[in-house]
Amino acid sequence: MITGQNLIAGQWSAQGKETFSSINPRTKEQSEGWFVNATSEEVDLAVTRAAEAFKTTRLYSAERLAAFLDTVADEIEKLGAVLIETADAETGLGKPRLEGERGRTTGQMRLFGKLLREGSYVEAIIDTAQQDRKPAPRPSIRRMLVPLGPVGVFGAGNFPLAFSVAGGDTASAFAAGCPVIVKAHPGHPGTSELVARAIRAAVEQCDFPLGFFSMLQGSTTEVGQALVAHPLLEAVGFTGSLAGGRALFDAAAGRPRPIPVFAEMGSVNPVVITPNAVKARGEAIAEGLATAVTLGSGQFCTNPGLIFVFDDPESQSLIAQVGELMDRRRPGVLLNQATQDHLFKTVGETLEHPSVSKRTLVDDINAGGYCYPNTVLQTTSEAFIADESLQREHFGPVTLFVVCSSFDALCQAIDALKGNLTATVHAEADDLDMAGNLFSLLREKAGRLIWNGYPTGVEVVHAMQHGGPYPATTAPQTTSVGLTAVKRFMRPVAFQNIPDALLPDALKDANPLTIWRIVDDELTRKPIST
Repeated sequence: MITGQNLIAGQWSAQGKETFSSINPRTKEQSEGWFVNATSEEVDLAVTRAAEAFKTTRLYSAERLAAFLDTVADEIEKLGAVLIETADAETGLGKPRLEGERGRTTGQMRLFGKLLREGSYVEAIIDTAQQDRKPAPRPSIRRMLVPLGPVGVFGAGNFPLAFSVAGGDTASAFAAGCPVIVKAHPGHPGTSELVARAIRAAVEQCDFPLGFFSMLQGSTTEVGQALVAHPLLEAVGFTGSLAGGRALFDAAAGRPRPIPVFAEMGSVNPVVITPNAVKARGEAIAEGLATAVTLGSGQFCTNPGLIFVFDDPESQSLIAQVGELMDRRRPGVLLNQATQDHLFKTVGETLEHPSVSKRTLVDDINAGGYCYPNTVLQTTSEAFIADESLQREHFGPVTLFVVCSSFDALCQAIDALKGNLTATVHAEADDLDMAGNLFSLLREKAGRLIWNGYPTGVEVVHAMQHGGPYPATTAPQTTSVGLTAVKRFMRPVAFQNIPDALLPDALKDANPLTIWRIVDDELTRKPIST
């Protein structure tokens, strides 16, 4: 039942002449169906209808938005096995992984619904009037968050469900009350259409304006650039490469009226391992690292791509162990030809560095599909500090050990780091002073700090921070995972001396929503006595 068309405000559309197809990464075979690239006219219509829908949905109650999110989750689940089978054929990620990802996708929709029903996400702050204040009276000032408007969301290649058409960016934008126009990833267009059908069904069931959701197919950059350039678009959510995210960021900044781009673009996720940790549990750490680096063929933005150790016999043994474990593991399937080509290019260039050596032996992968051998590289802290190219993200089953001659050398290497999503320290109880110093340095380089763990695996909870300093993201003060992600697509508005009858419910004296508010410096759910 896949049409290969674009979904424009509830209607299927195929005005364009350029087409493309998906590729099975296990076999490199082209799918039977063809998908039509959206035209500039279709992009314009999608955003225009979204802007029209926003005139209505911007005033929808939290309960109405929450019911819609729940319905989207229900409709995705109704797709059943066909969704998993289609996603597996287009990405090669495996049915167990994709079933888990579907659960995360529907789960985060429902979690945002729960957030809306609680209501405090609008961050209501009230400073009541003080008529008797000298030398001048203080006016009544009340502040809350309101939705931004139409949001363009770019699907990620490595998460065809959880970071795609109905992924975290879409869920958080919907929760904010914003219409969404999704630019589907060309690596899994069939999966994208199926999920778009589910959202369309939810829009109709909940009697939302049809322009509240659209999906654009496209294998070229022109579709995405046209979306970002549209004058009625208010924000962009993106997960992908540094080059892609930066291109969108620059395009949005270059508009006559710039808009924010919340782009997650890549990370090497440094891991520091102290000598005591190596001595106490070196084998377990080696096993954990090998598993984390090869999980999903290394195609995670949280893949531990940099490992810092000290120059001692135990750490050299750890590197050898990780190399042996990686050699024993069968390389997994990569998403597509571009991912494979990128790995061969970037790893090849890294190995050209005179201070970089390879610690794995397997080169011949003998695979019929897209693949790359599990790879362990090694360099020195001096080389790492001197050459920032050694911080490049390889995006695959590859990690680079950086051997440090001293603690000072390690600190200098950390100081040379660019921004990352995560940073990890493996240490023992006797290392607390050292670990404290390391975390103090790493805090300036990453959005999530981890103790004796591995960065892969991101929980969808209130406290999660999935973001970090550039180039990990373009907006390090925000997160793309977790319930505070909704705030990316909202903006604060202050109401000064506005009559109570004209205020939003969240700011009225009686607090009819019974939400938590800050009233005259006190966090309370009580109404304001008049």
